[in-house]
Amino acid sequence: MIKDLILKNRSYRRFYEDEAIALETLRELIDLARHSASGANLQPLKYILSCDHDKNDRIFPNLAWAGYLKYWDGPVIGERPAAYIIILGDTDISRTTGADHGIAAQSIMLGATEKGLGGCIIGSIQRDRLREALDIPIRYEILLVLALGRPKERVVVETVGVDGDIKYWRDDEDVHHVPKRALKDMIIG
Repeated sequence: MIKDLILKNRSYRRFYEDEAIALETLRELIDLARHSASGANLQPLKYILSCDHDKNDRIFPNLAWAGYLKYWDGPVIGERPAAYIIILGDTDISRTTGADHGIAAQSIMLGATEKGLGGCIIGSIQRDRLREALDIPIRYEILLVLALGRPKERVVVETVGVDGDIKYWRDDEDVHHVPKRALKDMIIG
């Protein structure tokens, strides 16, 4: 059921790094994105896949992991993603991608969840450094990086408190808490 997949699909930031994800699994996830909606059916998205340790090591330092957790620099060795998918916009096809990369990212993450994987959609990227690290041609705009692996952390969704604070946080047992606004606060009229 789609609701179950959506509720299980959280932003995980710590993984069992040594549990490999096969390249074929990444290709299957891209096939889900390929079949997703695209504005004007332009299909301007391209993807870089990585499930190789050395390539993963070139990607990792160019990502920021959890803006609200000021004390945390990201996952330590052994808890880093086993794989990445970098979503690119091909500017030779279209100068803008509209919402295509968001739609594709969600399709990929739901597919990963169905396979027992978890991940994090990362938009805080040092794009120039990543472009150089992977020798990405300038015609491709770096849009998002999806970090993937088998989750090594527990994420709990809860309702935003009376103070209205939406910042996620970790408790003393390293459980990641994510406040979500109530449905009644989301619908206007």
